[in-house]
Amino acid sequence: MDFQLLAKGIALAGCAIGAGCALIAGIGPGIGEGNAVAAACEAIGRQPECKGDVTSTMLLGCAIAETTGIYGFVTGLLLIFVAPGMFMGMLG
Repeated sequence: MDFQLLAKGIALAGCAIGAGCALIAGIGPGIGEGNAVAAACEAIGRQPECKGDVTSTMLLGCAIAETTGIYGFVTGLLLIFVAPGMFMGMLG
């Protein structure tokens, strides 16, 4: 049995599973930003004179929340394109 081939398969499977888990991180910011926009629309509907303050605060919050999704996306890309090459180089 060729253990070198088995080790490469396990390394590639680990990268694929890790990338899939990392890309799930995009779900949270989408839900959070949707809730934030819904709450902002409700607040503006109740008090239209505070539209500027609510909008600027909502945009800042959405930008901060989006960084979580971007970190997950970048991690997934690294696990798909960079890590397998590194593992294959270490395994020979």
